[in-house]
Amino acid sequence: MSLKNKKIFKKIPIVDIAKKGETISKTKKNEIIFLKKGVPGDIVDVEIYKKKKKFFLGNIINYVKLSKERVKPKCEHFDLCGGCQLQNINYDFQLKLKTKLVKDNLERIADVKLGNELEIVPSNEQYYYRNKLEFTFSNKRWLTDEEIKSNEYIERNGLGFHKAGMWDKIIDINNCHLQIDISNKIRNFIKNYCNENNLIFFDHKNKSGFLRNLIIKTTISGELMVVIQFYNHMSLEIKNLLNSIVKKFPQINSLLYIINNKANDTIYDQKINLFYGKKYILEKFGKFFFKISVKSFYQPNPKQALKLYEIIKDFSELKGDDVIYDLYTGNGTIAQFLSDKASKIIGIDIIDESIKNAIENSKINNIKNVKFLVGDMKNIFDEKLIKKYGKPSVIITDPPRNGMHPRVISEIIKINPEKVIYVSCNSSTQARDLKLLKKLYKVSKIKIVDMFPQTLHVENVVLLKKK
Repeated sequence: MSLKNKKIFKKIPIVDIAKKGETISKTKKNEIIFLKKGVPGDIVDVEIYKKKKKFFLGNIINYVKLSKERVKPKCEHFDLCGGCQLQNINYDFQLKLKTKLVKDNLERIADVKLGNELEIVPSNEQYYYRNKLEFTFSNKRWLTDEEIKSNEYIERNGLGFHKAGMWDKIIDINNCHLQIDISNKIRNFIKNYCNENNLIFFDHKNKSGFLRNLIIKTTISGELMVVIQFYNHMSLEIKNLLNSIVKKFPQINSLLYIINNKANDTIYDQKINLFYGKKYILEKFGKFFFKISVKSFYQPNPKQALKLYEIIKDFSELKGDDVIYDLYTGNGTIAQFLSDKASKIIGIDIIDESIKNAIENSKINNIKNVKFLVGDMKNIFDEKLIKKYGKPSVIITDPPRNGMHPRVISEIIKINPEKVIYVSCNSSTQARDLKLLKKLYKVSKIKIVDMFPQTLHVENVVLLKKK
């Protein structure tokens, strides 16, 4: 419900952070207000713009006192871009907030009594840690208040990130601190070339235009992949653009393009066209090598992923004769990382290209005790599969953000392995699943890995042992 007469609260404290990055303040009557860009410890004046059943939504109109945990954001786009919500909070305090959020979810949803503070593994790199970014073209980029009030000509083409909660609005990005700087140079070159050559940026409401989106992938060793998605096939324009990119950035290892005239821009059902170099880039991960293609998933922060996999190895306590099932295996990185400590590992994933990459990577790494299967987890992971490949002593599961399907949980309970290691990027859905697994298992160890500094996202690793 919107408010006709906007209500104002004076001198109220910001006390906590919510799961989507908003901050929480409370009035003297203990009424909850969700705010953006605040920091726990701030004292603020707030104007309410919407009343919900159990809380208010408001904007900060004045800072009475600033939190001691507040820092100046590094990024020029912080006020508009919703990607790095915690940039105005010092890093040590970010870690405490993330730990508290995971702890609250596990205690409240899964009814796990934790007691002591959980351990979180910090990231040495707080910026420039991502190996993949995806940018979107738009012919109607988001305008700032200053631009709207200006009488000058405003260039409406933009290449950047979606405005939070507004899929058709794009914030034009000049300099992003999430990926190594060559990413900014490539993106800005492409945007300027397209503007100078009058190429048509995508219209998200009318579903028309030429330029759709841009993906840039990198590796620790410095390999580069660039993928451009076009809405229609304009052969000469595509050729000229891609040739100009190769000429400007000859260090690119893989330059590909996609023609996608669907309503959405997902690429998993699209043909990938190679223009220059090879169809993949190669990442060195510990002693292993992994091919990374356009469609395959790979941990976005590889240095932290190495720490994550060491934790999984430690939690699994492998003796050398274990049979392991690696559910939602992706490119098979966890399976291959553990392969020298197990008798046999079965990796399963729904994405065909990921499994193809996993099989190829196992050949590159000369691993012979890992078997990779493609299929929908809720359908393929069943009694028939277990009978064919053997009962596991350890199950490792690393599902998407929405967690595991109830059928998968039921099958795990039916199999009843000695240990289950549950890795999750969403501790609330993880906690929901843990509540069901608690019938047979007790939570033995928990460790959080800060995979995404400046955001609320983490990877949480939980070891479950049979009661």
